[in-house]
Amino acid sequence: MSQTTATSPTDAAPDDLLKLDRQVCFALAVAARNVIGLYRPVLEPLGLTHPQYLVMLALWEDSPVTVRALGRLISLEPATLSPLLKRLEAAGLVTRERHPDDDRALAITLTDRGRRLREKALDVPPQVVERLGMGLEELEALRAALTRVIAATTPSG
Repeated sequence: MSQTTATSPTDAAPDDLLKLDRQVCFALAVAARNVIGLYRPVLEPLGLTHPQYLVMLALWEDSPVTVRALGRLISLEPATLSPLLKRLEAAGLVTRERHPDDDRALAITLTDRGRRLREKALDVPPQVVERLGMGLEELEALRAALTRVIAATTPSG
């Protein structure tokens, strides 16, 4: 009878490619969850969730915009975006109306209240930077690296 020696996960070689702490997916998942968690108390006074904040950021850059174009901008499917937009509309921040050039498309437009919220949102990035405790240069390098990861993992369309 042959005898095999069982090894525990802690016995793994230091160069083991399957070690949890070596996994990019694990680091990204935990970092994303934790960073989004930092936003919660900062966004709460604005009455926004993190996904709603992303929608508002896109709309502060360009409004009106179709649901489809907005989904592309923030990488969300229209079916996921629709409930977010309904809540933003109920909060009086956006309107959803048929696009004047295409009856099949919905145009999302900021209301005056939605435009005014931008002024309060200017306080969000500095608060998040402070909570992260990282310098702007380091955060810009991280954002650039993540942008390359996004580009490498986004199907060409």
